[in-house]
Amino acid sequence: MKKIKSVLILVLFFTTLFSFAQQGPAVPKIKISGKVVEKISKQPLEYATITFLAPNNPKPVAGGITNATGEFDIEVNPGIYDIKIEFISFKLNEFKQKNLQKTTSLGLISLEEDANQLNEVIIRSEKTTVEIKLDKKVYNVGNDLMVKGGTVSDVLDNIPSVAVDVEGNISLRGNENVRVLIDGRPSNAINIAEALRLIPADAIEKVEVITNPSARYDAEGGGGLLNIILKKGKNQGLNGTIIASAGYPENYGLSGTLNYKSKNFNLFTTQGYNDRSNPGNAFTNSRYLNKDNTTRNYVNETRENERDNKGYNGNFGMEWYLSESVSWTNTFNYRKSNGINVDNVFQNNYDAGFNYDYTRNRINLENSDSENVEFATNFTKKFKKDGHKLTIDGSFSTNDDINDALITDTATNTSVVKFDNTINNQTQSRNLLQMDYVLPFGKGSQFEAGYRGDFSELLTDYRVDNDGVINQNFTNTLEYKEKVNAIYTQYGVKINKFSALFGLRFEDSNIEINQLATNDFNTKKYNNFFPSAFFTYEISDESSASLSYSRRIQRPRGRMLNPFSNLSSNINIFVGNPDLDPAFSDAIDFGYIKRWEKLTFNTSLYVNKTTDVFQFARRESGDFVVDIIDGEDTVVNGEVTQINGGQDTRTPIIISSPINLATEYRVGFEFTLNYSPFKWWKLNSNFNFFRNETQGDFTYTDFKNNEIVQNFDNVATSWSTRLTSKITLPYKIDWQTNATYNGPQNNAQGRSLGVFAANIAFSKDILKDKGTLSFNVSDVFNSRKRMMETFLPGTVDSYSEMQWRVRQFNLSFTYRFNKPKNEREQPKRNQGDNEGDYQG
Repeated sequence: MKKIKSVLILVLFFTTLFSFAQQGPAVPKIKISGKVVEKISKQPLEYATITFLAPNNPKPVAGGITNATGEFDIEVNPGIYDIKIEFISFKLNEFKQKNLQKTTSLGLISLEEDANQLNEVIIRSEKTTVEIKLDKKVYNVGNDLMVKGGTVSDVLDNIPSVAVDVEGNISLRGNENVRVLIDGRPSNAINIAEALRLIPADAIEKVEVITNPSARYDAEGGGGLLNIILKKGKNQGLNGTIIASAGYPENYGLSGTLNYKSKNFNLFTTQGYNDRSNPGNAFTNSRYLNKDNTTRNYVNETRENERDNKGYNGNFGMEWYLSESVSWTNTFNYRKSNGINVDNVFQNNYDAGFNYDYTRNRINLENSDSENVEFATNFTKKFKKDGHKLTIDGSFSTNDDINDALITDTATNTSVVKFDNTINNQTQSRNLLQMDYVLPFGKGSQFEAGYRGDFSELLTDYRVDNDGVINQNFTNTLEYKEKVNAIYTQYGVKINKFSALFGLRFEDSNIEINQLATNDFNTKKYNNFFPSAFFTYEISDESSASLSYSRRIQRPRGRMLNPFSNLSSNINIFVGNPDLDPAFSDAIDFGYIKRWEKLTFNTSLYVNKTTDVFQFARRESGDFVVDIIDGEDTVVNGEVTQINGGQDTRTPIIISSPINLATEYRVGFEFTLNYSPFKWWKLNSNFNFFRNETQGDFTYTDFKNNEIVQNFDNVATSWSTRLTSKITLPYKIDWQTNATYNGPQNNAQGRSLGVFAANIAFSKDILKDKGTLSFNVSDVFNSRKRMMETFLPGTVDSYSEMQWRVRQFNLSFTYRFNKPKNEREQPKRNQGDNEGDYQG
């Protein structure tokens, strides 16, 4: 504790002492620089403290801390100094009686971990939950009380600039074209939204939000990148954490992390099991229209969802230090889940005068099984020159999803019971190879080059049978093959306070989309250049400005391409489009960051232009749901042509499908604040405003062979804001509150309404700070819903609400052994796409 107090005192009085040191005759100062790293792994140590003391004088005369790359650059007067380099839980490194008469580099300074301190459970200064940097934001999951007992989706939904809608779709600054990486690699999940709901939040260490990536990253993701970094043990010796949680509606979880680190290797594992219930609900009230927009009839559809899922998530890994400059890491990841989803749909039918006719009830009983296996390997070679290195990565994975559903269809106006059975089997394999080479040279310059090969295959077998008869209209086998080979190069240079990074990426894409049931084969081959440029100017030690440009791509996948994937509603059907082309985006971002003692302010102005943008269009299919009472019918192209002694009741089927729609322009600005008015109170807020302009017409041929042109020209503005407050109450009880609001937004076929939601959490350390008890409430006001208004002239006028998950309560208990409560955040040896970023 004495060492900790010393560090705090140094930081608190640094400015005053430094100013005293400047008094007296003006003497030209010299710069003393160097880099502080961990002795075994050679990884940089951020926030290490460097102190200059005059001989035989205990008072420091100058000092500073290291930056994110472990480097420091401190001005002192020429003289003889004792220099101390310190980092909490590491042994002190000292230079005694160092004669400094000119600008000098102390070179690479290694610190060794102090085993005695590591075995003590001590309270350390807690890092801010959200670290704001000029080019990205880093969200440290371990400090967030809101996500205890939750999933990765809950984690992402608490991050500034990121939003997760009720269906699990992720958007960044209002843009849904987001690339999600796990440890720097694309996720192998077939349905990424569902996969993120299965991985427990306890398995995540932090998330990086990169709004405008450089050429080093995948060009995929027009809206930016989210890099989810999994936990890997890093402390010396044997240590770990166990977390147990329970909640209402029924929610149980047990997870743990364990690692053993020695001089030659590091063994680590994360294991977790959860049993979750996620009840939800939705309704759609529709007024069906004649061609003159008069009312044809009404259908009010309500649904209740009961989702129960059991899942296991685990990984085993070993990092082997072959020498001081060579390491080899191998990791095996395995996820297994199974669930039951009961979707109970009621359709109340009314005539044109809103007089009740009858009720149809569809019960969709769905069983799902998912299994994901991945092996990842990394080889890192560091050369003598600091920053000079070669990394080779490989990832090989398979994912199997099986979903089968029995749909029971009854109606109050008939005694006939209909049965539909749907089977959706999906198998995906993904192989990834990557090599990156980084070469610093000269003073402040760096060259980088690399290769990446991403090869994936997805086979989707979707079948529907109606009362035992295969329905060919909804049965298909889709084969999707993607081969993307990429090479890139980057050059970075720093001249005084100005930094520049230029990059160029080339990607060759070979895509096959084959509908095997209809022998419809489609191959798309294209290759593209993706340039990027980043400029940064350090206005002062506390403020910087940047300007960046990048070109990116968004390839359609999965549900977007598959013509058939769900039949839970027989009147509102989603249909994929196998002929979708990729969308291309050009992004410009101007950023500014300013730091004060208690406040960090970060703002950016961004402009995006996207061609062939994806848009969801609703249209009348020409088919009807037909109920015949006491009669027989003949149906041709959706039209009932003959009824023998019965009453005809028809409801048109509305199809929603993605299309390529001309051009989209998006301009906006956002700002993020980190503010600590007192030691016991931390505030984080984010505000984002954007204007979205769409230009394009959708032309299609309807069921009567008429060419229909829908004009999708639309201008919409929207905004969102988020506020997180963390307060330390008496008796060391932490209280965290999170509130978000996503504003309304118009589109060409209607509008989405604004949504407000709030979460609250409390935690208390117990068992001499070895344990933590946390309680949180997700969606306190039960208000997190998607609300939509849709108007299609001559077809339908509707209003809908969907709540994927109702309000939840969670209680969790965390126990740590041989591990500090607030473990220091040490950079990883390898985090995929993170490695090799030019620091400037």
